[in-house]
Amino acid sequence: MTASTKAWVITGPTSGIGYRTALELAAHGTVVLVGRNASKLDAVRAEIVSKGGRAVTVVADLSDVTRARGAAEQIVSSGLTIGGLLNNAGIFPSTPSTSAQGWDTAFATNHLGPFALTTALLPVLPDAANVLFVVSAVEDPARRIAVRAGFRGGRYISAEASARGEWLSPGGSKMPGADAYATTKQAPLATALAFAREYPRLRFNAIEPGVNPGSDLARDMGPAFVAISKVVAPLLQVMPHYTTPRRAAKVISKVLTSETTGTGVYFDENGHPMVGSKQVQDPAFQDRVVAETRALLAGL
Repeated sequence: MTASTKAWVITGPTSGIGYRTALELAAHGTVVLVGRNASKLDAVRAEIVSKGGRAVTVVADLSDVTRARGAAEQIVSSGLTIGGLLNNAGIFPSTPSTSAQGWDTAFATNHLGPFALTTALLPVLPDAANVLFVVSAVEDPARRIAVRAGFRGGRYISAEASARGEWLSPGGSKMPGADAYATTKQAPLATALAFAREYPRLRFNAIEPGVNPGSDLARDMGPAFVAISKVVAPLLQVMPHYTTPRRAAKVISKVLTSETTGTGVYFDENGHPMVGSKQVQDPAFQDRVVAETRALLAGL
């Protein structure tokens, strides 16, 4: 099977890293664009088609687990042969909110929705298919650049506590949304590493896309902050760990479409293996996150 016959599923493809990655993936086959805004999805699809590529859209808000599962059903019914899945959609909320199920929106969007979408697609993923989770190194309390920015690492208590928007205290961050973001990005990293051991026929990996102030991740932080970040972003590219959506997209696309990528690898912004926090490296913790997530979602 050649690359052109494959389909590449990407969530959050309408802005930032996701948008740039969707354009990159168009060179490797059909791009399945999964997002919550139909008009924005159509715009990305039209851009890909105008350049000679192929794309289809699936409208789904991943913070709603039932819609995430519905998206998987729609993808399966399309009959496309999936080459890989990129769980890219994510948020960094400035204030807490709840999802359609009444769960913390950050946890639902960053972990529960991607978890539900991935597990629903497992039966149709061909052997050696790549599943890549976009995560964040701010989950590591020993990551100096993250600590300087105000993060204090993942604050995971349990899946149920996270669904209630409760994070381990004391010792957390004083920055609004930081504990929620770090924890809800640690959970998919743990999931990727656990799934790599549980499903050896597939390839599960995670990637830290680098410090990316030019993306739309912090869109909820206010227009002034977003505007400044986009102006400052190009000036920071020469600093360690800093990058841009365009550069990050090239690395992510290369990892996702590679036929030689291993499994259970955590990649940095340059596509090189890195290690996460001591906690997330522990297989027992990885398995606990997965087991508790499954138990939580089983109630739906």
